[in-house]
Amino acid sequence: MSQFKYIVTEEDKDLDVKGVLRHKFDFSARTRGKIKREKLVYLNGEQTAGWLPVKTGDVITIEFPRETSNFIPEDIPISIVYEDDSLLIVNKQPGLVVHPTKGHSNHTLANGIMKYMLDSGQNYKIRFMNRLDMDTSGLVAVAKNSHCQASFMKQSQAGLVEKRYLAIVKGLVESDTGTIDLPVGQPDPERVERAVVEGGAPSLTHYKVVERFRAGFSLVELALETGRTHQIRVHMAHIGYPIVSDHLYGETNPFLIERQALHAFRLGLSHPVTGKPVTFEAPLPQDMETLLEKLR
Repeated sequence: MSQFKYIVTEEDKDLDVKGVLRHKFDFSARTRGKIKREKLVYLNGEQTAGWLPVKTGDVITIEFPRETSNFIPEDIPISIVYEDDSLLIVNKQPGLVVHPTKGHSNHTLANGIMKYMLDSGQNYKIRFMNRLDMDTSGLVAVAKNSHCQASFMKQSQAGLVEKRYLAIVKGLVESDTGTIDLPVGQPDPERVERAVVEGGAPSLTHYKVVERFRAGFSLVELALETGRTHQIRVHMAHIGYPIVSDHLYGETNPFLIERQALHAFRLGLSHPVTGKPVTFEAPLPQDMETLLEKLR
């Protein structure tokens, strides 16, 4: 169970427990109400009422309500980059869907995390804070409670979450750096493909060329300010540099790589509990490293 602790300071001396909860913890009103109803607030280790006064040095502990997920646990390898009581950051392998869907009811990252959670004696509801396409590898963040998920969403909406990718694209990208500011939408609701369309959702992608190859390919680093479905893939294809082996927006080339050459390598945010900035990174997977060796 996730716990949040706060040590009362001199400036809090005129508050009661309820006041500390309201002013020092960035919980939603709904979450505060649930914590109150389930009596999950403790003062110096003892369950407490909200009206009790506090003094400097007191320790207020808040436990989050018990929740769980009902995904079928499956023995799927999980590469953990970071974990604490509130967050789980994993490096997703390509070819794995993040969350069960109609087309993929099992064999997903969620199924693998469910088994890992049970095997490690934990119990929480799996809340994905970001998602990657099936054939995109890289960092996926899981919130272990509703507060962390809400914090991530607020940071994302405020443009405070850093999301960076590496992609190998077809063509020699002319400009060393650039920004693609084009709306992305779904032309046909019956099809999965997205496109740059008038009236689509505002979408902003920054790119920087890391390396160009004589064979006519480029390695680019991309930073997202928005997170539309297939945004990077659509934007790069639209400006004439589709991601290598992207079957939707370019052409497959299994002799080079068997999936789209796209990897989410960096994720930065403020930790939902401590407020301190944290950055996570995942190295390029072997198939993309092998492709770079071929191109060099």
